[in-house]
Amino acid sequence: MAVIFSFSARPAEQSTGDSRWAGHMIGQLFVPGFGDWSDKEQEAFAEKVDYPVRKTAHAMEYAVLGLLTAGAYIRRGTSIRKGILVPWGIAALYAASDEFHQLFVPGRSGQVSDVVLDSAGVLAGVLLLAGIRRARNRVIKE
Repeated sequence: MAVIFSFSARPAEQSTGDSRWAGHMIGQLFVPGFGDWSDKEQEAFAEKVDYPVRKTAHAMEYAVLGLLTAGAYIRRGTSIRKGILVPWGIAALYAASDEFHQLFVPGRSGQVSDVVLDSAGVLAGVLLLAGIRRARNRVIKE
């Protein structure tokens, strides 16, 4: 949560710079001949992938939070249903509070759509841990 808070506390200009840097790295790693493009073409590519980069980052950071929250909550004997719902609820509430926090950061805004995306990321992380737990329990029983 502290890592997410620190990313959310960055002003919009700094956050945009981070995602543009990621866009340039994606171009260099996955687009043949990207280094031969003009600076203007490279920047246009980075701008084009900016939105997907940001949204993927949202989902991934909250998937990790979901995994960690579920890992901290689940104990032996915790039902899978309770082991999914409680950590998901905790992390989803944090996602809402983080978007509220962004209302006070220069150039940033709180988005309901980001809370939905973040909550879906949390659910993915929680379900991943639940699946690992279930598979481990099956192996132990055998």
